[in-house]
Amino acid sequence: MNKNIYIYNEIKRRILFFEYPPGDMLNEKGLAVEFGVSRTPVREAFLRLEWDKLVVIMPRAGIMVTRVEFQQLRDIFLIRVPLEGLIGRLAATQITSGQLSDMKVLKARCEKILETNNREELVGVDLDLRGILSTAANNQSLQEVSDHLYCQTQRLWALIFDRAIFPTIVQAEVDEIVQTIEVLTEGVPRKAEEFRRQVIIDHVNRVGKFFGYPQDPE
Repeated sequence: MNKNIYIYNEIKRRILFFEYPPGDMLNEKGLAVEFGVSRTPVREAFLRLEWDKLVVIMPRAGIMVTRVEFQQLRDIFLIRVPLEGLIGRLAATQITSGQLSDMKVLKARCEKILETNNREELVGVDLDLRGILSTAANNQSLQEVSDHLYCQTQRLWALIFDRAIFPTIVQAEVDEIVQTIEVLTEGVPRKAEEFRRQVIIDHVNRVGKFFGYPQDPE
């Protein structure tokens, strides 16, 4: 893997899993020393992370990890609902047998997490599921916008892990994969769209209970 990409992905991973908690100040020079590079690749990673809205670059003050504010993230979920529905609609008309098989492999991976309790693996499964759906939808612009918004809400996983029973979260992901396979196999665009929209609505409602916002986002 390219060193610059690795640095970006590793800092991003630490932020998403709260190794760098919200409000934490990050040290560009210290990270450059840790990764054995000049400060330029770290600075470039911070610019990408600022675009992801995971850090704020404050001139002469430093780089701060952005805070998790559910109301703001809930607004992002509102945008994600129709986008996820559109991905489902497009995928229903173009999904291949190979992609459906890949989803079944994901289901098996997810079930094994019930034994290992590996949090990062669960997030990886969710990312891979999204990747298959986006590939099947075959719309690069839609994928880029959807991925950007998903990145902003991804830290909610860590908050859920700390507040919910982990096997329950894993089983919810297994159920989502199973139902996604079923609806895409059926191949009815409207049903696939409605299901994928509901996935996002259900997710934000579950998370919202932890923040005192149980309202349906629609």
